Amino acid sequence: MSGSLDRVQLLLDQLAQLGPMLPGTISTQWNVCGKAGCRCKDPHKPRKHGPYYQLSYTLGGKSSTAFVPAAKQRQVRSYIAATKRFRALQVRLLQEYVALLRQGEI
Repeated sequence: MSGSLDRVQLLLDQLAQLGPMLPGTISTQWNVCGKAGCRCKDPHKPRKHGPYYQLSYTLGGKSSTAFVPAAKQRQVRSYIAATKRFRALQVRLLQEYVALLRQGEI
């Protein structure tokens, strides 16, 4: 096997091990409610409700958001990181396939 084919197989193996993925980014939200007299509306020292976590993403050209429970936000962040690794590996894999084409191996 040539070096390029070895690199292709290595990249395919890395892709297969990525696990769950999610696109987008997580933002932290703080909210003010509508209740009169609530701590979030204190005139001297307001304290907003939160933090709440929200995933913002685009799939198929459509943007959307999803609430992320606080207990799951670290897990979701790891899924986002896996998506970034996937995209980087995808570029490297395509570069290797182009190299194979140029070498006449495919």
